[in-house]
Amino acid sequence: MKIKEGKVKDFKHFVEINSNDGYSYGVVKYMHWWADLMEAEMAKGKKLEDIAEKTSRDADIEGITGFMYGCAVAALADFWEYGEELRQWHNGKYGHYGDGVVNPAILTVREKK
Repeated sequence: MKIKEGKVKDFKHFVEINSNDGYSYGVVKYMHWWADLMEAEMAKGKKLEDIAEKTSRDADIEGITGFMYGCAVAALADFWEYGEELRQWHNGKYGHYGDGVVNPAILTVREKK
């Protein structure tokens, strides 16, 4: 997993504080696996937008929740070399093209009037 320049110390701190319980550590492991899978595919010339969905499912070997997925996207957006591209791809799935990371665990369903 390629960490953004200047973010190594912050990333190590993130991993340290999120390795104390199984749930948080599940996010850490998942984001590592997912980033590694995406990097392997991108090294073959594939675009992130074409491989992110499949590699996300492939990396989910322990069963993550929607909230865990959102945490992983947010952390990757902050620390990973390709994080901004991932954030834009992820948010685009929900029609959001602004700042931040869409939380997929919170969706609003509106009744048709």
